[in-house]
Amino acid sequence: QVQLVESGGGSVQAGGSLRLSCAASGRTVSGSAMGWFRQPPGREHEFVALITWNGGSTTYADSVKGRFTIFRDNAKNTVYLQMNSLKPEDTAVYYCARGLNSDPRQVDYWGQGTQVTVST
Repeated sequence: QVQLVESGGGSVQAGGSLRLSCAASGRTVSGSAMGWFRQPPGREHEFVALITWNGGSTTYADSVKGRFTIFRDNAKNTVYLQMNSLKPEDTAVYYCARGLNSDPRQVDYWGQGTQVTVST
């Protein structure tokens, strides 16, 4: 079993920054690809970013490219999402997940989510 706990969400004005953290416990996730997804109000889960097990490769949704950065510290069993130049359309519940790719159907472990609200 893997437990994922997100932190770092909150409210920020447009143009601001937040850093989300995802701490894994139980089994290590150091050998797994990890990702961030988000669920805007009234919408389905959507892919945000993915990082390979060693951090050697990252993938981003077009909507966040150039603004968000995913990185990980396997020694701490933690994955991060640095979010800069936030926009109101980034408002969503953000979830950390262990998965193979950008398809949420391939996720086998989800965190509980953390709310990010961006105001104008």
